[in-house]
Amino acid sequence: MYRTRTLVKTLIRASKNFRAVLVTGMRQVGKTTFLEKSSEAKRAYVTLDNPLDVTLAKEEPEFFFETHPAPVLIDEVQYAPELFRYVKMLVDTSKKKGLVWMTGSQQYNLMAGLTESLAGRVAVLDLLGFSLYEREGKGAMHKPFLPPNRPAGVLKKRSLAATYKIIWEGSYPEVAGSSREEWFLFYDSYLRTYLERDIRQLINIENEAAFLKFLSCAAARTAQELNLTDMARDAGIAPNTAKAWLSLLETSGIVYLLRPYHRNITKRLTKRPKLYFMDTGLCAYLTRWTSPETLEAGAMSGAFFETFVVQEILKSYCHNGRRPALYYYRDSNKVEIDLLLEEDGVFYPVEIKKTSNPAKSDIKAFKAFAAFEKTGCGSLICLTDKARPLEAGVNAISLWDM
Repeated sequence: MYRTRTLVKTLIRASKNFRAVLVTGMRQVGKTTFLEKSSEAKRAYVTLDNPLDVTLAKEEPEFFFETHPAPVLIDEVQYAPELFRYVKMLVDTSKKKGLVWMTGSQQYNLMAGLTESLAGRVAVLDLLGFSLYEREGKGAMHKPFLPPNRPAGVLKKRSLAATYKIIWEGSYPEVAGSSREEWFLFYDSYLRTYLERDIRQLINIENEAAFLKFLSCAAARTAQELNLTDMARDAGIAPNTAKAWLSLLETSGIVYLLRPYHRNITKRLTKRPKLYFMDTGLCAYLTRWTSPETLEAGAMSGAFFETFVVQEILKSYCHNGRRPALYYYRDSNKVEIDLLLEEDGVFYPVEIKKTSNPAKSDIKAFKAFAAFEKTGCGSLICLTDKARPLEAGVNAISLWDM
């Protein structure tokens, strides 16, 4: 059963204002299905996974568009960046909107081609895995997360066990509601495809085992401050190699790096970010948590809960066609805040804890930050059964009411 994606509203709006639209995202997040189900007009479809079509696109791009005339959906366009120049020619000679829809999985290569050929002519949208709203068929109701006015009761509240089953499964459409056997098969195949298709096209990795070990080291550090030196040591590789491979993980959408807040913007870019995996199912597979029950009871259960919440906040923005201004906060006195969401010069502090009994002590860092920045309503996202005020301007809210 197809679940409507929140991004569809932004896609239709973009297609009415731009002649070309590109949807990027990790493999298997449902980009092609999303575009096929969202098209309001009959549209030709061609995938560059097909060797014949990709050869035609690379060697005879002009004839490619004669064979596949607009309006057209081109899947996996990163395999033929030669097409971008001809897409530019096509959109520049027509006044029709939404002529070319494209999908792509490798953002670095894609952005390089777009910068050279299609800057200002293409709308670029990011599709991530299923959000909680999309899993429940309520994608149209998902709004960017911004306290305090969050709609309560839209999502069905789940037990702790059911919550961790969703976290363990991950957000790829193929594994939603899957069996344990299907879960293992999917992620094993996913890793093979990721290595063989995406990574090897971006960089020549001679030691595949070392890269997989590095990937597992990264997964074991989700929701932690990044320490590349430690990761390189544990993976048995050079620090420069670790830096290059981490860039690949970020480029291909496997990890997200959350930058630290600092009043000096330059220092936000130079200090260590926090690392988050963008799919908790893949993260669980790499760290060998073989069931939801062992994950929930294990040492990483809190880190996985935090990772999942960060993912949901990112999805709430990306799937509405926006990029959030997100940071984390840590000062010299080790005062920490998990997330700072900046909107119009106001910072909204967010703490994330796997607890059903929120307390004021959980948000004590908020006052320290409010002493030197303008802050809005604060939130403690946890497993409480209902929203609870913790102090003036700060509420504990359920994961299911985000």
